[in-house]
Amino acid sequence: MSGSIHSLHIQMIGFNMQGMKRAYERLLREYLRSFPCVGVIGPRQCGKTTLLGALPGEWRIFDLERESDYQIMARDPELFLRLNPGNIAIDESQLLPALLPALRVAIDAERTRPGRFVITGSSSPDLLRSISETLAGRIGIVEMAPFAWFEIHAARKISFGERLIDRRTSPAELAGSGKSRASLAAAHQYWFRGGYPEPWIKRTERFRKLWMEQYFRTYLFRDVGRLFPGLDQGKFRLFLQMLGGLSGSAINYSDVGRSLGVSAPTARDYFEIAHGTFVWRRLPPYEKNAIKRIVKHPKGYLRDSGLLHHLLRIPDLHALMGHPQVGRSWEGMVIEEIIRQLTCRGASFDYYYYRTSAGAEVDLILEGDFGLIPIEIKHTQTVDLRDLRALKDFIKERRCRMGVVINNDLAPRLYEANIVGLPFAYL
Repeated sequence: MSGSIHSLHIQMIGFNMQGMKRAYERLLREYLRSFPCVGVIGPRQCGKTTLLGALPGEWRIFDLERESDYQIMARDPELFLRLNPGNIAIDESQLLPALLPALRVAIDAERTRPGRFVITGSSSPDLLRSISETLAGRIGIVEMAPFAWFEIHAARKISFGERLIDRRTSPAELAGSGKSRASLAAAHQYWFRGGYPEPWIKRTERFRKLWMEQYFRTYLFRDVGRLFPGLDQGKFRLFLQMLGGLSGSAINYSDVGRSLGVSAPTARDYFEIAHGTFVWRRLPPYEKNAIKRIVKHPKGYLRDSGLLHHLLRIPDLHALMGHPQVGRSWEGMVIEEIIRQLTCRGASFDYYYYRTSAGAEVDLILEGDFGLIPIEIKHTQTVDLRDLRALKDFIKERRCRMGVVINNDLAPRLYEANIVGLPFAYL
């Protein structure tokens, strides 16, 4: 990398995120043409309510966190939906469990009519399960996230994710297409700050720190406390603080339980809550067609790099660059970016990590209609080809059409005929 990254002087980016189109709008409109109901789920404050403003035509929006709206609907959900049979959006739907059965009745009364209802939900691991059980075949799910890198710098329309899911894209075409979305400095600013919209809009360090602290408190004491009233909040708060140090690690529930003074099953439940409320991303190990002995512990990351850096008490980019977690933080941010790009296009895929007992590791494995694609992630500009041995072996053993290395190089390049290197800024 030309010059030391420590010397980068990061300036606040002078653009207005208010009014920016989210990449999920296209998927929302597609699902409205196909399903009677669309569910938009994701973490609190990621932009779900704002996305409702992109609904085509005239829609009435009800917010179940508003007492008056809640009372209107909770009194008799079936009657409410009979009186309002279409163009109704219901925000924070997890607050009224009786809503989903009533929606099923309303949808089945006019089963062939698409685009009638939109519901949103956050911080509820039971919501998606309930949707799957109650509204199966009647609803399209949009899993939303905070701003991704490619959304913030959207001048180039086609994303890495779109190229990746096209089976016709060759490694050479992937390396030769597109250009950098923004500077290396801008990429590192995004990494440090994360993707939650509000801190970007107000754009002061003081506000960002205050917002992160309040977000953490709201998540812990209101969302989790309301959803799990029997939860030991003291232990769970300690667990959340531990997540910063665990991000990017293979997770042993027994070890985490001992550190917290709880049982291994309780520690597992804590991780399930964090994953189900969109704070933690669990990556299962890739065990299919195992030729070598595989490490079977799940791996995980805090989904938003800004929240991770807040929990680790990292004050600025300079401190981040010297922090012991720098590599794992970068790795988690890149993984989340790739998953967000695929998710907002409605791609059907699964994600894993791969590690053998001998220590060979591939950071991210994607499997979908586009095939099986291993991805290695480096923060460096120069990649030692010896460090790609695990990636090469995985490609050869499973006959993958390509492998990808995400780094901070000056430009894309082919390492081999079937391995392409891409700078993060090009994603």
